[in-house]
Amino acid sequence: MQKIPSILFFLAFLLPFSSEANHHKSLDADDIEVMKKELSNWGRWGEDDQKGALNLITPQVRKEAAALVTEGISVSTARDVIKTIAPDNPRPFMHTMVGFGEQWNSDNYSVSYHGFAHSHMDALCHYIDAGKLYNGFSASGVTEKGAAKLDIRNAKEGIFTRGVLIDATKLKNQKYLEPGTALYPEDLDAWEKMSGVKIRKGDAVLLYTGRWARRDEVGPWQSGSAGLYASCARWLKERDIAVMGSDGGSDVSPSGIDGYSSPIHLMMLNVMGVPILDNLELERLAKTCEELGRYEFLLTVAPIPVEGGTGSPLNPIATF
Repeated sequence: MQKIPSILFFLAFLLPFSSEANHHKSLDADDIEVMKKELSNWGRWGEDDQKGALNLITPQVRKEAAALVTEGISVSTARDVIKTIAPDNPRPFMHTMVGFGEQWNSDNYSVSYHGFAHSHMDALCHYIDAGKLYNGFSASGVTEKGAAKLDIRNAKEGIFTRGVLIDATKLKNQKYLEPGTALYPEDLDAWEKMSGVKIRKGDAVLLYTGRWARRDEVGPWQSGSAGLYASCARWLKERDIAVMGSDGGSDVSPSGIDGYSSPIHLMMLNVMGVPILDNLELERLAKTCEELGRYEFLLTVAPIPVEGGTGSPLNPIATF
């Protein structure tokens, strides 16, 4: 673990890290089709595998992640649930008290967690492409009863690995990124140099764009988000990550690629078998990373093991 002097961040701001200053190739649908074949992890861990990139979190990876806990500081990365309808939350979290004021206080919860409001994990069965799920399983196995393959129970033992924060707001020297702002592989290279942390096999990568800070300041909005351009999928495959997460949906929106609204979701969930953590709240984590001068930590994730479930609400914890 490397402490990062604040002066290095100051000096880094003087460098031309904006994606506009770099040259990058705009992708089209044909490029996405090529990437689907090039980046595929189908069959990598066997034709019956349902864990995907979680296989990269080996006992050795877990032990190395545990060794990152030196300060005893834990930070939640979950957004408090939103109970009111908003442009980005058409299906609010429902909290109903069914008994209170006597011997027992009791309540019920109900949430449709997929979307752009609630912190949750996407299981590998969440994304269908050309009638197929990850590893070639047929989408016909997903019915009104749930998903017969690749459901959230494949993460029942939990995720326990090194987490790495990519703070795009610090990289760009902005309070938050505006919706539609795309990050490219050269930005990810720049962050590795700035932070001194090299992303490696089995890591959980969390992208901070300042989404919730912007929402708190200007209010909710209906569409558009900062995030990764599709070409970043190749970069992430080269690093061989196990988990992808962000304070939005990881994808930049609009994606800029006709026919593919969420190419990062496609590449992670369907092609590479990398589960995604959506709508995390990363403000406190980013602040803690800056205060400690380190952008790596132990990340623990424990989804609810629902048979057939396409994901789960959750509260991932970063511990330093």
